[in-house]
Amino acid sequence: MAQPLFDISELDGDNPLVDIAGIEAVNPHRGHMRMLDGILKVDPETYEMAAFKDVRADEFWVAGHFPERALFPGVLMVEAAAQLASYVMMTVYGHQLVGFAGIDKVKFRAPVVPGDRLYILGQQQDMRPRRCISQMQGIVNGKICFEAKVTGMPI
Repeated sequence: MAQPLFDISELDGDNPLVDIAGIEAVNPHRGHMRMLDGILKVDPETYEMAAFKDVRADEFWVAGHFPERALFPGVLMVEAAAQLASYVMMTVYGHQLVGFAGIDKVKFRAPVVPGDRLYILGQQQDMRPRRCISQMQGIVNGKICFEAKVTGMPI
């Protein structure tokens, strides 16, 4: 069974390091495409990062992604992970804009539904001037719900 990248008990979801306004000051995503509600950790020494998204019942996908049982789409979970990784690349490493360059080894392990708080954990594995690779995970209620290797590049 997969283990979390790091201990999340230290994360304080009620007091984010960066709020929505701070995220939007860096990441270009707005409206329905902003997938992060708070940044909880950015540690350039351990290469660890964490954020969260509060999954709401009024989001655009709810009516159509299984109307009988709304499930947060996996592709949006991975997008949230990519947004966290790009935030770190831009703030820690000074890139102007970072785009999604690839995803690998994606696994979805548990459903995420409206009312859940999705914690996104990441650990940077490789950083070069034109590429950043991060191992990412999503956790809800202590369970890993997805994992993926996300590659970003300055654009």
